[in-house]
Amino acid sequence: MLALRLLSEGGEGPNTELVWLLLILLGFFALAVVVGWWAASRKPEQVEVKSEAVSSGKKSADDLKKIEGIGPKVAKVLAKAGIETFDDLAHAKASDVQKLLDDAGLQMMSPEGWIDQAKLAAKGDWDGFEKLQRELKGGRRNK
Repeated sequence: MLALRLLSEGGEGPNTELVWLLLILLGFFALAVVVGWWAASRKPEQVEVKSEAVSSGKKSADDLKKIEGIGPKVAKVLAKAGIETFDDLAHAKASDVQKLLDDAGLQMMSPEGWIDQAKLAAKGDWDGFEKLQRELKGGRRNK
């Protein structure tokens, strides 16, 4: 209404000086409607996502903190040494893991129970894994 009033101001007829402004605004409105319709009608592109580990053939890391006695610090030390899965830990030598822990200043840790737990977890024997964990305290067998 305001636009029509502006166009009709003056005594001699419509004010044609503002017609171009009205046409530009109308054009932008039409463009916005078309772009909005087009964006809403597009189907999202299906993107095939492959994790870096899968595409490179590397196994994805397991949560080693599930093992009784392994916390965030130990998990980081093991990951830096390339031990990122239950299978990696299951095939590691206790003496090698102990050396890693000693070098990291974690001398009070004992990896023997970790390796037994990792063997069960790598096989997917979660019942045996939980049973073994009930026998352990801090990753060590109760005496």
